[in-house]
Amino acid sequence: MRRDFVRKDSRGFSLIELLIVVAIILIIAAIAIPDLLKSRVAANQASAVGSLRTINTSEVTYSSTYTSGYSWDLTALDGPAGGNSAATSSLIDSVLGSGVKSQYTFIYSPVTTSTSPLRCDTYSVQANPVQGVGTGNGNSYYSDNSAVIRFNTGAAATSADSPLAG
Repeated sequence: MRRDFVRKDSRGFSLIELLIVVAIILIIAAIAIPDLLKSRVAANQASAVGSLRTINTSEVTYSSTYTSGYSWDLTALDGPAGGNSAATSSLIDSVLGSGVKSQYTFIYSPVTTSTSPLRCDTYSVQANPVQGVGTGNGNSYYSDNSAVIRFNTGAAATSADSPLAG
């Protein structure tokens, strides 16, 4: 006599049904993940450009508020909330003030041409991608006191590079 080990009223999924569901999920993930990574790259690049615009605007405010011209570093634009000195003006957030934001490193370079009184007459700032995931093709950005943002793909951007459109 043969016994039937499969119940007719059993509930649940068979192994093949579960494997089919897992395969479908993997196919959907394979399609979606590259687009998500592209979105992340675009968001990081947009954040870098927005951060350069914030720095440029903050420098104009800083130079009109304090008599030392532009700031000497990004930390002078940072500071505690309500800061009201040339060393801690609270014009940018602490993340940007640290020099690293959204997978980009911001390199600030003050330039002085006058020594009496000592003042920062011009500045430049580069936004270079941190190596790794989230920076895509490696766009680097550059801006200075002219507030024109320039970009370069694959190398550090300089004042000689093409301006960013828009």
